[in-house]
Amino acid sequence: MQLSRAELARYVDHTLLSPTATPAEVAALLAEAQELSTYSICVSPAMLPVTGGDGSVKIATVCGFPSGKHTPAAKAFEAAESVARGTDEVDMVIDLGLAKTGDADALTAEIAAVRASVPAPRVLKVIIESAALTDDEIVLACQCAEAAGADFVKTSTGYHPAGGASVHAIELMAQTVGGRLGIKASGGIRDHATAVALIEAGATRLGLSGTRAVLDGAVAEGSY
Repeated sequence: MQLSRAELARYVDHTLLSPTATPAEVAALLAEAQELSTYSICVSPAMLPVTGGDGSVKIATVCGFPSGKHTPAAKAFEAAESVARGTDEVDMVIDLGLAKTGDADALTAEIAAVRASVPAPRVLKVIIESAALTDDEIVLACQCAEAAGADFVKTSTGYHPAGGASVHAIELMAQTVGGRLGIKASGGIRDHATAVALIEAGATRLGLSGTRAVLDGAVAEGSY
């Protein structure tokens, strides 16, 4: 796949989720996102609202992050507060224990609770921590996300010790929901080749903290 630097940038949620992030760092993140023409920035809920941009970059945040071990009501409240504070998109972490035990009803219900707090046209992405799940558990989590009305499924928080995005997980997620839900690859994507491989596997969005280096790789490989 040949993607220009500009085309690749439109896949990117330019991300800063460090617990030590400051307002000045978020302002710099937004300025860099505008310079690079990324699709969005993704920041922690406490950093909302994000002001001062030119409107070209969407604002995303996280919910139940990073463990997912929050009650559905707590996740729904957090998501509703973020919507009220101006986010365009919410990336929620599922309770992985529900996927591990195969409790589809409870998993669908918790995603649906957050969906109710993130009404369209706002976007809900569901983080499943694919590296911590078996193939069957990945499929189940994706099916529950679709049943609950989510817009995307997403591989990872980037904080789980099991790891981040993989081509195999993206392929499996695409086989399960591709064409109906978006698929976000996130976690450990540090170079252009990896980014393109994940898009080729089915990713329709990328979560990157090292965005400039990945985009610069497109130039290095001759994809202007």
